[in-house]
Amino acid sequence: MSAPHVEDAFWQDATADKQPPGGLRAALEQRARSGPPMSGFRLKNADLAGIDLVNHGGHSGFSLRDADLYRANLQNAHLFALDLRGSSLMKADLRQANLHCADLRDCNLLGVRLDNARLDNVIWDCQLLQERQGRELLRSGNAANASQHFQEAEETYRNLRLHLEQAGLFEQAGRFFHREMVMRRLQLPRYSGRRLLSWVVDLFCGYGEKPLNVVLFSLGLIGFCGLLYFLVGVRHGELSLGLSLERGLPSNLLDLLDCLYFSVVTFTTLGYGDISPHGLARPIAAFEAFVGSFTMALFVVVFVKKMTR
Repeated sequence: MSAPHVEDAFWQDATADKQPPGGLRAALEQRARSGPPMSGFRLKNADLAGIDLVNHGGHSGFSLRDADLYRANLQNAHLFALDLRGSSLMKADLRQANLHCADLRDCNLLGVRLDNARLDNVIWDCQLLQERQGRELLRSGNAANASQHFQEAEETYRNLRLHLEQAGLFEQAGRFFHREMVMRRLQLPRYSGRRLLSWVVDLFCGYGEKPLNVVLFSLGLIGFCGLLYFLVGVRHGELSLGLSLERGLPSNLLDLLDCLYFSVVTFTTLGYGDISPHGLARPIAAFEAFVGSFTMALFVVVFVKKMTR
């Protein structure tokens, strides 16, 4: 592990006057190129517009971890592959900055300004800092403070989503939209109908961002209803199809396949008429046909939304 740099006490002192000869930007650029990884630098409100922290001579970027960059001016900054893990970028101004391949995990990104910033291949958290903190508070029973963190997380996800859409990075923007909606749901009363409905929408389609969820739900419903038809029985003309303990395994498997086939044509509302429900199978078929028509329409909407981006 590298020994602390002799000048780091200056950079880590929040009360020090960060106005070295030649300017703060030049001093920080020189420190980045001449010393070990930077850690815990206190740069609150610092004017670092146009700073170049790109490691031009190395295989990886410089490290500026756990830094306090609250309201720092980083407009037009060159931060390619910069490791900013654990830093506070709260309300920092990163307009027109180059953040290509930067590592922003564990960062506080609340209120960060990213207009026209380059955000290609940025390393983001799966869950932002505020969301993780909110979930920890919720597990400890502090629901009021957890809700405040979820609100901040929703705001941050929305801000990042809008800037990613502006940059044309729609896949990552879609993931942040999903997290934004989850945060909105977690702020609703725990046992409210609105929260339940929001959870169902998330389960079915990930708020329009997960068409695979629709496919998996459809396959699950088809299989489940096919099994129910096999248990209660359906008719193929005058022939009864279903579970019969008097017949052997091959015959029962063939009937199960027929019931699954009937479930598919019922779900898709094709209704060939070769197999028909009777008795308890009728309400099951009606329910499956209703849900199937709705689910197929939902899949078309979600799929088109994803593809037209």
